[in-house]
Amino acid sequence: MAARSLDPDPAAVLAGLERARRVIRVTMHGESCWAAIEDAGRLRDGLGVAVPRGIPAAHLEPGADPVADLVSRFARTHGPFTIDQAARDLGLPRGVVAAPLAALEERGKTLRGALRPGGEGVEWVATEVLQRMRRRSLAVLRRSIEAVDPPAFARFGVGWHGIGGRGTGLGRLMESIDRLQGAALPASILESDVLASRLDYSTDLLDTLTASGDVVWVGRGALGGHDGRIGLYLRPRVPALLWDAGLDRPEGPLHERLRHHLAGRGASFFRDLYAAAGGGDPEEVLAALWDLVWAGEVTNDTIAPLRAFLWGRVRKPVGRRPTLPSAAAPPSGSGRWYLVSDLMTPGDDVAAATARVDQLLARHGILVREAVLAEGLPGGFAGAYPILSAMEDVGRVRRGYFVEGLGGSQFALPGAVERLRIGATTGTVTVLAAADPANPYGAALAWPQHAAHPGRTAGAYVVLVDGRLAAFVERGGRSVSSYSEEPDDIGAAAAALADLARTRLRRMVVTTIDGADPPTTALGRALVAAGFAPSYRGLAAR
Repeated sequence: MAARSLDPDPAAVLAGLERARRVIRVTMHGESCWAAIEDAGRLRDGLGVAVPRGIPAAHLEPGADPVADLVSRFARTHGPFTIDQAARDLGLPRGVVAAPLAALEERGKTLRGALRPGGEGVEWVATEVLQRMRRRSLAVLRRSIEAVDPPAFARFGVGWHGIGGRGTGLGRLMESIDRLQGAALPASILESDVLASRLDYSTDLLDTLTASGDVVWVGRGALGGHDGRIGLYLRPRVPALLWDAGLDRPEGPLHERLRHHLAGRGASFFRDLYAAAGGGDPEEVLAALWDLVWAGEVTNDTIAPLRAFLWGRVRKPVGRRPTLPSAAAPPSGSGRWYLVSDLMTPGDDVAAATARVDQLLARHGILVREAVLAEGLPGGFAGAYPILSAMEDVGRVRRGYFVEGLGGSQFALPGAVERLRIGATTGTVTVLAAADPANPYGAALAWPQHAAHPGRTAGAYVVLVDGRLAAFVERGGRSVSSYSEEPDDIGAAAAALADLARTRLRRMVVTTIDGADPPTTALGRALVAAGFAPSYRGLAAR
């Protein structure tokens, strides 16, 4: 009692309760004990304990099963225990205690198992006690790590995604796709920026995985006339991870003919699709086919036609109406085309929702409301929250305030929490495609205040210095925004932009920095020092 009492004199408290007829003093196993007066009848009938005189008759009425009541009370007031411990404390034979515990288990009131590290064999616990222990343990875990600032979170994300990794081979590519699957990525940056930043990438690797059927790609919406968003998926995961993105359904006679043919005949080459569409201008048939691709209805068994679509040029027909020649199909129509619905199988909606939340956890490590919304998950964060809470209850994720300024509902994989606690290496400079999932700005983190309006657009880049946004490069590299006045950050950003110009933005010419003439800005002067040269158009990379 002394260990459980907040009062410095528990004996006086008990004496007061005894005078108020709320507790009684009894003798069990030769020792003086205190008991609630409501248990007098149970102690008398179940354990044969002599109870004091004068107890109201209402507390002495025989119960249906006083022993079971006492065992239930013991379970509700103790942590994990063995049958032997309960039998010893209650003064009952082991078998007499075991039967009520088993009955309580059937009713979902108790659980048994190896409940404690170093526990003594099979232990029992009341479900309400276990839930209370779990809540308190989770509360301790939530307070066990001090929240980090947003730049530290950005550094964590770069490391979590393996940015800068030089791993090689199909295995490393599969690992990267496993983490990226389902993310709607601009196709134009998929290979050159997203995959190339994670491993020593070559296009034949993705060719191999798509040709073998291990990986599939699905359109997630067009971006102008020569780009679109796609999602990569490991084939067995498509039914669970592919969700309706709310894309408009193309409606036209060519679209309907192509759908009808693919639904009836299955995977087909472009020549068969062209014939099913009624012939005519092959470019019109091809355009209708790609409408279906970007709507997420049709895909191809290789990545080659996607590359051809991105980097090819559409022929403008001149003169008489063209027809498909007897030679091969156009490059952006090569391979076999099939309906994405062919990949889908009936499934459990709850299991699919859980799988999608699992995937977001795998992608981000630490999942916050803003990141879920940026992913476009059906149901948003409100739909994901019950799933995440259930995962926390069974120890699969931890909830806490891990990152400053992102609200209290943050969920993390245990391994991610440890990595965040350890902290990423400082002094790092990272260039990312703005739309790369490893870039938290514009998704989990808000863009810093600036006169410019940056976005996670295809072809744009961010420069992170120690996780801080130091520079934003618009598509094409002509316009740059600077986000730091620190000389070290400016110099690091300039060196990173010079490297970007050598590797990914060849012939880069910066015409404006923060809306001003580049040579008049601190970043512009740093770019000159890093190798850019003034020209009549601006600062040109050399």
